[in-house]
Amino acid sequence: MQTIIEAYPEAAQNLIRYADWLAGAGVERGFLGPREVARIWDRHIGNCAVVEELIPQQAKVFDIGSGAGLPGVVLAIVRPDISVGLIEPLMRRSEFLIEVVNDLGLADQVTVMRGRAEELRGQSAQVVTARAVAPLAKLLAWSLPLTAKGGQILAMKGSSAADEITAAKDALKGKSAEIVFCGQGIVDPLTTVVRVTT
Repeated sequence: MQTIIEAYPEAAQNLIRYADWLAGAGVERGFLGPREVARIWDRHIGNCAVVEELIPQQAKVFDIGSGAGLPGVVLAIVRPDISVGLIEPLMRRSEFLIEVVNDLGLADQVTVMRGRAEELRGQSAQVVTARAVAPLAKLLAWSLPLTAKGGQILAMKGSSAADEITAAKDALKGKSAEIVFCGQGIVDPLTTVVRVTT
């Protein structure tokens, strides 16, 4: 926790409040398991916050399958210059996200978009993020239509990242995919991201 707070001092107050949301209502409503509470800072908040290193200034970001707001809410907290659309099809998760966004004073910066990614065709963002949503091949089918030309998809993955890139060869449609590690000196282990440039 301390390292993350030191890395993002201006965001500290809202990160702490968001951690309280996850540990309280997030667990009560079943979005996070009780055993995850002890790992909220390193496994969830820190893991997501450092992805901001890959996001350009003033970018518009879509977070697919936002769930309890990871990584979208965290990215909005640590990067007040970006605008974030939280894409979440389930009503109870969407309602939770709206409560969190309003409580943290992020309503001018963050929009909760209730629906499935494939229902949002015609809309686009420079950056599309996702964490623990689907295998890369399936994720690309949802995210590529939402990514502006010259933009990037940032898929947070674990040790299977290289295998997922191999399995998604056809879905990549000739686009380049690379594995990037974020959070040097802030999180351990580093956050693994598959970056696809469009």
